[in-house]
Amino acid sequence: MASSQLPPPQLSERITRLTSSLVREILAAAQAPGMISFAGGLPSAEAMPLLRDMPHSHDWMSPVFQQYGQSEGEPILRARLADWLAECGMQVSPQQTLVLSGSQQGIDLAAKLFVDPGTPMLCEAPTYLAALQAFQLFGANCLGLPLTDDGIDPALLAQMIETHKPRAIYLIPTFQNPSGHCYSAENRRALAEVLDHYALPLIEDEPYRELMYDEVDRTPICSLLKRAPWIYLGSFSKTLWPGWRVGFLAASSDLFPHLLRLKQAGDLHTNRPGQIRVANWLACNERHQDLMNLRNTYRAKRDAMNDALTTTFGHLADWETPAGGLFFWLKLRNGKDTRPLLKIALEHNVVFMPGEAFYPASGEPAFGTMRLNFSHANADDMKKGLATLAKIFEEYK
Repeated sequence: MASSQLPPPQLSERITRLTSSLVREILAAAQAPGMISFAGGLPSAEAMPLLRDMPHSHDWMSPVFQQYGQSEGEPILRARLADWLAECGMQVSPQQTLVLSGSQQGIDLAAKLFVDPGTPMLCEAPTYLAALQAFQLFGANCLGLPLTDDGIDPALLAQMIETHKPRAIYLIPTFQNPSGHCYSAENRRALAEVLDHYALPLIEDEPYRELMYDEVDRTPICSLLKRAPWIYLGSFSKTLWPGWRVGFLAASSDLFPHLLRLKQAGDLHTNRPGQIRVANWLACNERHQDLMNLRNTYRAKRDAMNDALTTTFGHLADWETPAGGLFFWLKLRNGKDTRPLLKIALEHNVVFMPGEAFYPASGEPAFGTMRLNFSHANADDMKKGLATLAKIFEEYK
């Protein structure tokens, strides 16, 4: 009996905008034996704090292990998140906090909240690749504002708001991904004034906030707003254990109910044992030492990469030593597109992130840029991998 040809299934129109994540494709390749990876923002195992026992941590009859939890998150974690945010200047109640399955979920919720097909959205250029992927999936027209040493230009922001009437802006002001930039205190205040003037909603993403190696201002822009709606995203994946996927958001009272219902529609609750672990860590005296150890570990790795870059790329590229975060952002002096070199680098067991991928589709990418992670490789692999990359880039005509 001849088999009939079945018609393809009818899919949502947004599937035509669905792109694969270059980061995740590269991370898959980076798992190959012998590969030296400068690609993803992978935490170092040596920097993670000890996994201390908590009360009832082995009590498998506890409701934490046996039953569903609240969509908002465990009450004890929400209370401690409010205290944690107060330490950085955010005055919020526990009822304004929402526990997430990683802060990436918060970007997805924000996209669902604000974006319809054709919606103008503002962001930095460059910006976080997965945020672009999420916003563009729902049809956003992402418009980039160039980064300066201080942040983004407030006058240009006002002009973009007047011209394009965006629905929201997405910013990463503290140890920005991919550039590593940290906005100045003056720039943060100036941007808050512009956002308040236009009542433009701000989505502020701060997964790297605690990874500070040099003293800089880290005042959340959300804490400076008086009128504009806001969403503040945070994560424990970079400071604790990424496999638990515990992140959070806080939001202004006009946005929070919608975000809660969006989470309920797609995710009943974040994993409960992980939430309790994080809540206990936030309350323990050892957390300050844990953060100091983490910063010391990553500061040493940052300095090791800076030394290795000076030796290998000093004649090829320019960069700023980041005050925090997990990345160096290189600008090659020849201005060539780095994407064709990724395949060659993989053949030589080295992987990096081409910088061109971090720019919104609506603008021109800055050719000759690349992001290099310093948290994962050891010092010897840094030297070896960067020397290999430099040779490849020297031969690129």
